[in-house]
Amino acid sequence: MALILTFLALGILAAVLLLLLAQAAWWQALLLGLGVFLLAHPLGLLGIYLASLTVDRDKPLEKQVPLCRAGTAQVLGLVCVYCGIRPRVLGLEKLPRDRRFFLVCNHRSGFDPCLMLYKLRGWNVSFIAKPAILNLPVIGRIGHAAGILAIDRENDRNALRTILQAADYMKRDLCSMAVYPEGTRTRSGEMLPFHPGSFKAAQRAGVPLVISAIRGTEHTRQNVPFRRTKAVFEILEVLEPEQVKAMSTNELADYSRDRIAAWLEQPADGGQL
Repeated sequence: MALILTFLALGILAAVLLLLLAQAAWWQALLLGLGVFLLAHPLGLLGIYLASLTVDRDKPLEKQVPLCRAGTAQVLGLVCVYCGIRPRVLGLEKLPRDRRFFLVCNHRSGFDPCLMLYKLRGWNVSFIAKPAILNLPVIGRIGHAAGILAIDRENDRNALRTILQAADYMKRDLCSMAVYPEGTRTRSGEMLPFHPGSFKAAQRAGVPLVISAIRGTEHTRQNVPFRRTKAVFEILEVLEPEQVKAMSTNELADYSRDRIAAWLEQPADGGQL
């Protein structure tokens, strides 16, 4: 991926310069190159964090910080690479290119948003996530600047406020939004009921509803670091705004869940993994 290649290029450049200018031994150049490659990772994160300081995280986001948006996608892509996730992505051609959309997906693992945000980086998609994510040092501030919203599902009023904020982001063409309507995931991997309230964001914003599904990421933890993990992320269907408004949020939740459940019932070796 681009970020790894950039860091690798910096390391090689440093090693070559040391060989040519200082006439150092090959092992010294190798150590320098490796050191530059490793050091580039925290320095890159530091640069993204400094860019996020230009935004007041206690106020609604008026405009995304481009470096934070792009940097978040690239860093999460690094996580996928270093954790050995080999994703297969299907159906991206169905996604609207000329307008914002609201995406829903089942939730299998904490690696789901890593894969999805990286693969959807060309569509500028942000997530509605658990408050714990935005409460993390450094990561929380960067996430806010990238357009990520926290939802408190224990408080209906606060949850509604987040849904309306997501609708506002899409209305203002700030970014598209995505959510896991289950709210959380189970250890058994069984799909939970969808929260109908999440679908109000699509109705309020008047945008298409994108139904997607993911599988395979739940095996990542047990496979790291010795085995690769095959995962599939697919765009199943896009409902136009007229269809979204014609259905109730309960109907949208049930329909989306049924589409995803049918996809998950297909054999994993049936061309999906």
